[in-house]
Amino acid sequence: MAAETFDRALTLVLELEGGFVDHPSDPGGATNLGITLATLAKARGRPVTVADVKALTRAEAGTIYRRSYWDAVRGDELPPGLDLATFDFSVNSGPSRAARSLQGVLGVAQDGRIGPKTLAAAHAADPAETVRALTRERLRFLRGLSTWPVFGGGWTSRTTRMETAALMAAAAPYARIAEPKPSQPGEEKVTMIDSKGLLASRTVWANLVGLGSLALGTLGVQTGTLDQSGLAEALAQIVAGISFIASTYFRLQATKQITPPAR
Repeated sequence: MAAETFDRALTLVLELEGGFVDHPSDPGGATNLGITLATLAKARGRPVTVADVKALTRAEAGTIYRRSYWDAVRGDELPPGLDLATFDFSVNSGPSRAARSLQGVLGVAQDGRIGPKTLAAAHAADPAETVRALTRERLRFLRGLSTWPVFGGGWTSRTTRMETAALMAAAAPYARIAEPKPSQPGEEKVTMIDSKGLLASRTVWANLVGLGSLALGTLGVQTGTLDQSGLAEALAQIVAGISFIASTYFRLQATKQITPPAR
């Protein structure tokens, strides 16, 4: 499962990083698949050339990302969604910076190394709220860089897209499948999705509102004054009320017993 999670995170990061670039304003210099000349030289343990960077394969880049970034922030041990947000932050700004920012958001000592206390705090915190807070801290840090006027637009787009993906990953555990009790011979088996928990989730509605806001922004509609958090909360409460009424009605009408999902 951990390998699958990393593979998905890597696919997203590589999509955002793109291919070979050598922007004159980029302190990292020649870069391919997000791997700079200096990073590649460190990974190989010897000096490399721009030609080496150009020839970098996806497989080698994946190995570097796993060892130098994902493992450095203990991605396998972070909660879903937060692993993705922290990983991309580390790729963009370094593992130590990402770790310190995460620790600041969680209210633990900021030593730049994710250990047991940071992991415990991460699992005790609300994953969606932590992702949002980490995104705000990431953008705050990026805005303070001298290269913000050149790369700020791209960084904002990347950070926003990664936040949306991370929030969706954090919300995934809400989708559960309710397995039926063993049926008797001749009885039809029924499988139901716990849609009440999914649709009444504030996190899910926050994701949908965020996606809608991004779509409107792409079309040129200004959404800066939209209270996304308040709207998501209201939608979640409305759906929770409707779900309660509907579930009560259908329970009274039901003729089959269904085992509730494990809590």
